[in-house]
Amino acid sequence: MAITATATATATAATSTKLPLTSSSSSISSPSATSSLSVSNGASRTKRALASKAAPLLSSSFTNPSSIFWWSATATTTTSAETTRRSHRSLTVRAARGKFERKKPHVNIGTIGHVDHGKTTLTAALTMALAAVGNSAPKKYDEIDAAPEERARGITINTAHVEYETEKRHYAHVDCPGHADYVKNMITGAAQMDGAILVVSGADGPMPQTKEHILLAKQVGVPNMVVFLNKQDQVDDEELLQLVELEVRELLSSYEFPGDDIPIISGSALLALEALMANPSIKRGENQWVDKIYELMDSVDNYIPIPQRQTDLPFLLAVEDVFSITGRGTVATGRIERGSIKIGDTVDLVGLKETRNTTVTSVEMFQKILDEAYAGENVGLLLRGIQKTDIQRGMVLAKPGTITPHTKFVAIVYVLKKDEGGRHSPFFAGYKPQFYMRTTDVTGKVAQIMNDKDEESKMVMPGDRVKMVVELIMPVACEQGMRFAIREGGKTVGAGVIQSIIE
Repeated sequence: MAITATATATATAATSTKLPLTSSSSSISSPSATSSLSVSNGASRTKRALASKAAPLLSSSFTNPSSIFWWSATATTTTSAETTRRSHRSLTVRAARGKFERKKPHVNIGTIGHVDHGKTTLTAALTMALAAVGNSAPKKYDEIDAAPEERARGITINTAHVEYETEKRHYAHVDCPGHADYVKNMITGAAQMDGAILVVSGADGPMPQTKEHILLAKQVGVPNMVVFLNKQDQVDDEELLQLVELEVRELLSSYEFPGDDIPIISGSALLALEALMANPSIKRGENQWVDKIYELMDSVDNYIPIPQRQTDLPFLLAVEDVFSITGRGTVATGRIERGSIKIGDTVDLVGLKETRNTTVTSVEMFQKILDEAYAGENVGLLLRGIQKTDIQRGMVLAKPGTITPHTKFVAIVYVLKKDEGGRHSPFFAGYKPQFYMRTTDVTGKVAQIMNDKDEESKMVMPGDRVKMVVELIMPVACEQGMRFAIREGGKTVGAGVIQSIIE
């Protein structure tokens, strides 16, 4: 049986992280950000109309992020105690459909790109096209753009999960936010991806969030991407479309992606979706716009490699969301970073608060029960004896004794230049930005700065690569070799890797 989820959302913040973020090149009050907002609001009428047209044709239920788990209960989303805006979603959940069967390689994919360039429309078209050949459960637009405030504004705030299959693979798909206020939530979505579909409007070309999403994808280690050049039907001149493609390739190359080699498929997600809504059984060769969707997934299958999972390492999952299940316990959802987990395993809950030990009593993925879950899979874990006040986004669940919380470490950091969306001016020892690690963001102080000769330095210029000692205000589960992003005032200002732990 499918999940039926009824959501009452009062949130204006999508997750438990704290800072309002904007594009990498401007503040929220800047002309570019303001225009992004007005475009989003203006586009919402079209999107609401599209959603209402799709509703009678599509029956599959979906609400983010409850699609990951199944337990029969009423669940309330919990958020970080630190957040200044809380999200309350009441979810009524029925039984799972059965056990999840692994017949194909599992890959995490996602759509990224600027607001209103068609990411969510493309996601809906993908699920419908693959449903036509029996490889997906179709999702209507407003099931992906799930929260009421998202539908009202025509934007995506949370990272929304759906699943589908091609002939070769099983995909978990993340539809990432594009609105400037909510770019921070894309960091979590991007960190889960094995590859990305960059959606760019052929009518507009690359825009501020296009650039920031590419930058963030690079920083959090998204290894490969393909490009969907959307809204081809709005471009009358083929040469203009070719110019946009050239601009996209140059932009990707500037962020050290292989711009010349990345597949770029042009099409219209909206026309494909409308065709599929009119005739859900359309097959390859019957509609040029639907064929573009199949061509895109062929490129994803062939260009984005099946990742090598770290299944032989100790289990670790970064908590993305938390639900309280009345009479059963607490559910933590997230992507398994490494190792595996099965029912009955004991795990440590590490970071932000005192370390706790608990037992996993159920494992679930996309409304199906798992005997065991492995690295790379997005799961919900039911935890025994853990109250909703004991756990929050940003903590990690790990094999006991394999990771500990820390507040002080040495890191190698690259500070972004102005033209990369970074700071316009230098900073000094004592600087206090936000450090984004896995699914948490914590304020930290740059306690000491050293150059490449380990000589103490007083100042860091944009474009510098330096060693620094960082002191966090809260303990975070971190380890040598872990990557992180540094953000301040709504933009990414640096990217680093932990070299050694001090305390």
